Amino acid sequence: MRAWRAFVETSEAVKQEIERRMQRESGLSTGDYAVMVALSEHQDRTLRSSGLADLIGWERSRLSHHLGRMERRGLIRRRTTPGDSRGAEILLTDAGADLFRKASAPHLRDVHDVFVTAITTEQLMAVERAMRAVRAHLDEHPSAG
Repeated sequence: MRAWRAFVETSEAVKQEIERRMQRESGLSTGDYAVMVALSEHQDRTLRSSGLADLIGWERSRLSHHLGRMERRGLIRRRTTPGDSRGAEILLTDAGADLFRKASAPHLRDVHDVFVTAITTEQLMAVERAMRAVRAHLDEHPSAG
């Protein structure tokens, strides 16, 4: 239980610090950044909304509300999927891509500052191995719900 509590409490503190820094430096939330990463890594900076939700691990309703806020800020655009009136494609706009590029270097610096420099190389490798093991376990034993 001590390891579990240390993981939960520390990961939350790290996430909050990274979120504060990102908001201060670029005006983006970590949710905005997750959406932008996924879109930037795909052809034409476009994904179907269902695929985007799966990639970032969000419920579709949460993603829809978040995309609405991003669209009002001009970071993404939604358009109907050709040949499928039920689906929508999400496109990272030029303005969104530009802000994403500008936010990436400070974000990576902050991750390094907050997380990487706090532990040794050996500890970092152990954290990676442990998280990969947990993820593999989850992938092998998905929840029934």
